[in-house]
Amino acid sequence: MGKVIAIANQKGGVGKTTTAINLAASLAVLEKKVLIIDADPQANTTSGLNFSPEDDSHRTIYEVMIGKLDIHDALIQTEMPGLHMVPSHINLVGAEIEMLDSDNRESILKKAIAPVRDEYDFIVIDCSPSLGLITVNSLTAADSVLIPVQPEFFALEGLGKLLQTIRLVQNGVNPNLTIEGFLITMFDGRTRVHTQVVNQLREHFKDMVFRTIIQRNIRLSEAPSHGKPIILYDVMSNGTNNYLNLAKELLERNGMAVEEKKEA
Repeated sequence: MGKVIAIANQKGGVGKTTTAINLAASLAVLEKKVLIIDADPQANTTSGLNFSPEDDSHRTIYEVMIGKLDIHDALIQTEMPGLHMVPSHINLVGAEIEMLDSDNRESILKKAIAPVRDEYDFIVIDCSPSLGLITVNSLTAADSVLIPVQPEFFALEGLGKLLQTIRLVQNGVNPNLTIEGFLITMFDGRTRVHTQVVNQLREHFKDMVFRTIIQRNIRLSEAPSHGKPIILYDVMSNGTNNYLNLAKELLERNGMAVEEKKEA
């Protein structure tokens, strides 16, 4: 059964979608079969993998969650071999309202993805930058949550609300939910405050902070506009190296072997 990892942080601009796309792509390069689910109405993961939300707006995670579509019928093969996607659409905004009166409303996404869990090694869910019902559904469906953190003091302040939401989910609908780790993103070693915040994070959360750090990298920020993960946009970039290292560290944490695809 595949492991489901939610990428979550209610603060925007911390590299959440960038991490979801590039971690999923890097796991695929390491010979893992991966599904990425765009659970954000902004659909940035969808467009970041070269698929317009308007291309087929009736085959998205929204239709899956409201029961109009089986998840198998929403799967898209991305440009990266071994990586499938379930796209999003702005319609997903309405799902929260439609789910309010549903039984077990927090578990709708978990039930929806159950038919494909055995088909993938990892299912990565890109959560919306909020702590609403869609994000709660993502945390309920997940085995663990990976939290990207920008190394700035305001970013640290928002962690408390997210950790409180995770505890509520653990105490209620998903007692087995764990924290996969805190990932430092957009790091600039020339900035003293970045180093200070990283030291604070490591001091407080210890081994829960990934050893891998995602450095600020212009090629990484350019890749989504070309509809590609960084490894397809610029294989020699620091961003590619950072996310491959993250994927390897994730596999190591989960006791899984690391295998890289051989060049033809």
